Amino acid sequence: MSFMMIFGIFALSAYGLQIVFSLKQIKHFNQIYRQLRRKGKVAIGRRSGKVKAGTIIMFAVDNQGLVIDCWKMQGISVVAKFKQLPEFIGEDIHYLDKFNPIVYQQNKLLIQAIEDAREIYLRVEAGNYVEEKPMSPLSGLVLQAKISKMNLQNKLRGSVK
Repeated sequence: MSFMMIFGIFALSAYGLQIVFSLKQIKHFNQIYRQLRRKGKVAIGRRSGKVKAGTIIMFAVDNQGLVIDCWKMQGISVVAKFKQLPEFIGEDIHYLDKFNPIVYQQNKLLIQAIEDAREIYLRVEAGNYVEEKPMSPLSGLVLQAKISKMNLQNKLRGSVK
């Protein structure tokens, strides 16, 4: 067998394993979400990681804003699982910011995810939350081309004067 065939088989196997583990991770997320949803409202915060570990935190919250249950998932691979955080149970989500002593003890990525969950919860509670859709890579490329074109036109206009 040639090197290219062995490499191709290895790459396809790695891709297949990633798909399997990703599906298991999504299934685990859905189980935890359903479990929290049965308890009350769910506030989800995330801090996506490109190179660093990604973090997701989910709070089950009652009608007064008290945390009933809390789970976090943090890691850089598809084998990361949710872990319960009992120290947040009984806390008011309105006061979970970086100055809260319990939040302050957490790592930087988890603090950012907690603040994201709190901000989204407050915006939904106030009635002014609109889901922000991320830009697709193709749209980003088109936007970047338009910006470059405008910059070039502005430079040409400036040099003509």
